[in-house]
Amino acid sequence: MTSATDYKELFKTFSSVKIGVIGDMMLDTYWWGNVERISPEAPVPVVTVDRKEYRIGGAGNVALNLASLGTPVSVFSVLGKDDDGQILKGLLDEKKIDTGYLLNAGNRITTNKMRVISRNQQMMRLDSETVLPLTTDQEQKLIASVSRFIQQEAPAAIIFEDYNKGVLTEKVIRDVIAICKQHSVITAADPKRKHFFDYRGVDIFKPNLKEAREALNLLIEEVNNNTLIHIHQSLKAQLNHRISFITLSEKGVFYEDGQDAHIVPSHIRNVADVSGAGDTVIAVATLIYTLTKNTAMMAQIANLAGGLVCEAVGTVAVDKSQLLKECQRLLINK
Repeated sequence: MTSATDYKELFKTFSSVKIGVIGDMMLDTYWWGNVERISPEAPVPVVTVDRKEYRIGGAGNVALNLASLGTPVSVFSVLGKDDDGQILKGLLDEKKIDTGYLLNAGNRITTNKMRVISRNQQMMRLDSETVLPLTTDQEQKLIASVSRFIQQEAPAAIIFEDYNKGVLTEKVIRDVIAICKQHSVITAADPKRKHFFDYRGVDIFKPNLKEAREALNLLIEEVNNNTLIHIHQSLKAQLNHRISFITLSEKGVFYEDGQDAHIVPSHIRNVADVSGAGDTVIAVATLIYTLTKNTAMMAQIANLAGGLVCEAVGTVAVDKSQLLKECQRLLINK
C-alpha cells in the first residue's frame, strides 16, 4: 500500500470479518489515589484511594482491541461463578463483545489483577486467581463451544491468548487448532512458557524475544536479523507454523514468513505503561494478516499499534482513528 487512501480503505474493511479469542480472561482493577505519608505500622506508603476503576484484561483485552477497531469478536473462556466474573462479563457486554460462549465453573475464580496507582506510578499489584488446568469436562465444553462458533458463524480467525492460568490446556490448544484447520480458519497464538510448544501448526506464532530465548535455551546477546532468523528456524523445527512474529520490546518487532525476514523498528514514543501492549499487537496483527495476507504490513501496523497503547497508563485498547493517522503519517511508501 502506497497512499493514505489505501489505508483508509483497509480500515473500512475491519468490520467485514469475525474473529474469536480464546484464553485466560481477566478483570483489571485500578485503585487511584495520593501518597502523602508513610504508614506508622510498617515502612510502606499510605495511598488515599479516591477512584476505583474496572477494565477488561488478559485475553479479554485482545477482544477489546478488536472491538475498538470495529471487528465483530466473540470470547471463549471459563470464568468463576463470582462477582468478578459478573463484572467482567458486564464490561465485555458494554463493549459489544459477544459473551454468549463464555463458561462458568464453581471450582475456579475469575482472575482479578488489582493495581494501586499514585501519580501515574504503580505502587503495588494484588492478584486473585487460580492457575489450575481445566477439568476434562470443562475442556470438552470449551472445545465444543468453539466448534459451534466456527460452524455457525464462519469466523476468519481464532486467537489463542495464553497467560498460564489454566484455560489453554494441551488438549484445548490441539483440538481447537485442528478444528480451525478443517474449516480454513486462520490461527494466531500469543504463548506462555508452559504450553509454548503445544501450538503446533498455527499460522502466526507471537512470542516475545525473552520467551523465545528461554523456551529454546538460547544465549543470544546481539539482536539482529541473523540471530532472529535462527530463532525462527529453531521454532519452525518444533512447531511447523507459518509465520514467526517476535516482539522485541523497545527495538520493535521481527517477522519471518519463509520468504521475508525483517526487523521493524519501533517509533519514538513517550512510554507511560507497557501493560497490555502485547494484547494489542496480536489483535492488530491477526486482523491485518486476515484481511491482506501481507506479513510486512501486518508487522508494520501491529508495531505502530503496540507503541500507541504504551503512551497511556494501564490497560487500554488502541484507538482506530489514531492508528489510521499514524499509518498515513509513518507508513506511506513503506
